[in-house]
Amino acid sequence: MKTINLQFVQRIALVSVLAILVACAWLTPLDSAANQQVDAGLRRALITFATARALNAVISVIQGTEVAVEPAGVGVVFTPGQVLDPVNDLVEQFSGLMLIASISFGMQKVLLSIGAYWMVSMLLSIAALGWAFCYLRQRSVPSLMAKIFVILLMTRFAVPVVTIGTDMLFQQFMATDYQSSHQVIDSASGNLAKLAPQVAVPDENQGMLDRLKGWWSQNGDVKARFDNLKQAAERATEHIINLMVIFLLQTLVIPLLLLWVLYGVARGTFELPNKRPN
Repeated sequence: MKTINLQFVQRIALVSVLAILVACAWLTPLDSAANQQVDAGLRRALITFATARALNAVISVIQGTEVAVEPAGVGVVFTPGQVLDPVNDLVEQFSGLMLIASISFGMQKVLLSIGAYWMVSMLLSIAALGWAFCYLRQRSVPSLMAKIFVILLMTRFAVPVVTIGTDMLFQQFMATDYQSSHQVIDSASGNLAKLAPQVAVPDENQGMLDRLKGWWSQNGDVKARFDNLKQAAERATEHIINLMVIFLLQTLVIPLLLLWVLYGVARGTFELPNKRPN
């Protein structure tokens, strides 16, 4: 008797969950929140992409700046900005990654619209009714019907649930790191521009002593500028990598993991029970 009652409660509970899912498919309680979070993620990705491109432009200008060391009319020309060449390569890769992240958020928005289309909800409702009828009357659901229902269920709810889950994890564990790293990268352009070597325009009317004084005022701190450029590059590199990790987690790793978990739950709930003996 206890076994029969337990099976009865289990069936009622499963059908109740089914009814809630069908209601959510039409009432769309998740779609608005998911759309807001996708829009917020897309804005973050686009802003970060613009910041990366601005940093790339500043570094390129600094790399092309030449410093002439000619205190007595004879000297050499060198480009201290070349120390930023590895950082510039990383920034270019970073900007490409941010473009891909922006495209990923745009794709999520399109998939949300597809899942919220009324025809998907209609097909899901019909499949849910068929699944519930077979489950309650025959104690077994045909395998094909169960698979179709799981596919429709994932089509309707996978993207909203994964989006909301990913954003919750981002807000809990990554938002603070994102803000701090983005602030550093955003200010790096101005800092690097200030540290760039100054190019003096020679004045033919100046005497040798005045030229020496002018050269020293412009180039006397070349070594200090070189060291500051290296330190600024190292700080920028650390935060660029941090942002790359954050956006990879938010747009690839965590969504795929949540999608795999969600599919496992849906399949285990609506497919595997049909393989149990009557």
